Amino acid sequence: MARTAKGAQGTGPRAEAARLNRGFGRLAALGVVLVLAGLVGLVYTGLATLTSMLLFGWLLLIGGAVGLLHAVQARDSNFFWLGVVVAALNIAAGAVVLRTPDTAAEALTMFAALLFLTGGVFRLVGSLVVRGPQFGWTLVQGAFGLLLGILVLASWPSSSQYTIGTFFSLALLFDGLGLIATGYGGRRIVGMVSDRLADEAEPRTEREGPGGRDESGVKPVQPE
Repeated sequence: MARTAKGAQGTGPRAEAARLNRGFGRLAALGVVLVLAGLVGLVYTGLATLTSMLLFGWLLLIGGAVGLLHAVQARDSNFFWLGVVVAALNIAAGAVVLRTPDTAAEALTMFAALLFLTGGVFRLVGSLVVRGPQFGWTLVQGAFGLLLGILVLASWPSSSQYTIGTFFSLALLFDGLGLIATGYGGRRIVGMVSDRLADEAEPRTEREGPGGRDESGVKPVQPE
C-alpha cells in the first residue's frame, strides 16, 4: 500500500503537468490560427470588412433573440417592456446589418472616425492643460487619434471598405500573438515547476550510497 501511495504521488504531479501542457498547447494553437486569420485579413481588407460586418450582424441577432427570451421568462418583472424594446432594437439592427453590410460599414466607419477625432482633441487639450508626468505620451496619443480621424474622414465613404477590416484583422493578430506568448510561457513555467517537484520527490534510497551512507558520507543513526 505504501508503494502504491508513493506511485500515486509520483504520477499525480506528472499527470497534472501533462494536462496543463496540453491546455497551454491548445491555447498556443488557437493563437496561431488567430495570427494567420489576422494576416489574411490584412491582405484582403475588403473581405475582412465584409466578414466582420456579417459577424456583427449575427451577434446582434443572436443577442436580441436571447434578450427577448429572457424578457419573456421575466415577464412579471418591472423591466419586461424595457427588455422587449432592447431585444427588438438588437434584432432590427442585426437584420439591417446583414441586409446592407456595405452601408453599415460606412456608418460604423463614420462613427469610428468621429470617436478618433473627439478622443484625439480631448487628449491634446487635456495634456496641454494638465501637463502631468505622462504629458509627452498623452500628447502623441492625441495627435495620432486626431490624424487618424482626419485621414478616415477625408477618404470617406471609400475608406469604409478597408477601415473596419484593418482594425478587425489587427485585433485578431495581436490577440493571437498574446495567446501564443501565454501558451509558450505557460508551458515553460509548468516544465520548470514539474522538474523542481520531481527533484524534491526523489526517493531517499536513490541518494544513499553503499553501506547505507548517503551522499554526504554520514551513516544514518539506527534506533536502539
